[in-house]
Amino acid sequence: MDYFLDILWEKIVAGAIVAGDGFDTLLMPFHFLGPGALIFLLAVLTVFITKGLNRLIVTKRYIRLEKEFNRLRELREATKEFEDREKGKRMARNIDKGELNKVYYDYFFESLLLGIARKMIPIFIIIAYLNEYFNADRLIERFGHSYAFKFNSSSGDPILIGTIPWYILSLLLGYLVWALIRRGIGRFKKKDSLTDTPTSKKA
Repeated sequence: MDYFLDILWEKIVAGAIVAGDGFDTLLMPFHFLGPGALIFLLAVLTVFITKGLNRLIVTKRYIRLEKEFNRLRELREATKEFEDREKGKRMARNIDKGELNKVYYDYFFESLLLGIARKMIPIFIIIAYLNEYFNADRLIERFGHSYAFKFNSSSGDPILIGTIPWYILSLLLGYLVWALIRRGIGRFKKKDSLTDTPTSKKA
């Protein structure tokens, strides 16, 4: 068994090296952009990949738990509207103890596992690639300096940012821009639907 696991691990490592070398070869034509821009583009690519996986990786169990959780939550909220407050509180406690708590924890852990598959694994794969192919020695060899990005400070001394910190900053910025764009699109659609309503009535 140990021999089999050793062989399997060697195959996984060899496959990872081949994949990393291949991906690095694909990025070679873009090295003229510099490490800062290249790592930023990888962060943007990560955002698109994770958002795409959010739609592709959805289990039937997750859908079922989400529907059940929303149903129980709406039922619990309805108990607040009872005229008899004490009866409403008792029903809410019964819902919590009976089903809602169990469904919530199942839904939470299912969401956690999906989050790892959709988001954490792609991010860690890119971090592993950058840690190997864009470390300080590789940056010096390819770009002539050991940092990924440089900020000019008011004191005159530049602020140097390494590969992984710059990737994480770029990733956070990418998710922020994505959220702002989605919010803007949502507001535009809402405004557009409001303006279309009167014209449809006139027609």
